[in-house]
Amino acid sequence: MPKAYYKNCLEIACFSVEAGVIAEKYGADRIEFCADYEAGGITPNYEDIVRARELIKIPIHVIIRPRGGNFTNTAEEIEIMKNDILFCKMNGIDAVVFGVLNSFNKIDLVINKELLELAKPMSATFHRAIDECENLNTAISDLINLGFKRVLTSGGKKNATEGINELKVLNEKFGTEIIIIPGGGIRSSTIENLMQETGCIDYHSAAITDSSDSIDFKEIQRLREKIGQV
Repeated sequence: MPKAYYKNCLEIACFSVEAGVIAEKYGADRIEFCADYEAGGITPNYEDIVRARELIKIPIHVIIRPRGGNFTNTAEEIEIMKNDILFCKMNGIDAVVFGVLNSFNKIDLVINKELLELAKPMSATFHRAIDECENLNTAISDLINLGFKRVLTSGGKKNATEGINELKVLNEKFGTEIIIIPGGGIRSSTIENLMQETGCIDYHSAAITDSSDSIDFKEIQRLREKIGQV
């Protein structure tokens, strides 16, 4: 559990163990642990997962995604995801982050249910694959029925700022049944408006402020300040 409790939750996407350590030090409530920023985040290697768990005390949510690109996975890729989920469960990871769509870009009810059952007692977040779905209301209803605890989304738009109206509507409609996490381009310069307009309580940022994939500890501090502390 986090060392302190906050009214709102700041989740930082971290693409290395070192970034995770920095995120914890400067105010993150939890990290989404990934590899390969350019690919949009894929599953880190097992050695890094173990090392992250050893060094980081706040909750770690590991992304389960075998490759970049679309979110329709082959049978072989699904087996890789299952093995990765089991590894996370065996090594004290708090939650996993995944999302599988069918060939029609709808929630794959069968595969996601299998992965959710395998992940227990870890909780699960459905990632931004949701933004590929044509009907977000139907998609999120599916996630609730499946048992996802959280969904990371930009409201179906390129980034959270563009999707601010959709995020507000989704949170008003589904926020008592699943945690809507705005994500996609969120920085300290945009988070206040998102908080005021959407009413969401969790926010996701990579806290990267230049053209590299390096985390900016000052940006984490600014995000923490904007989100506020109880």
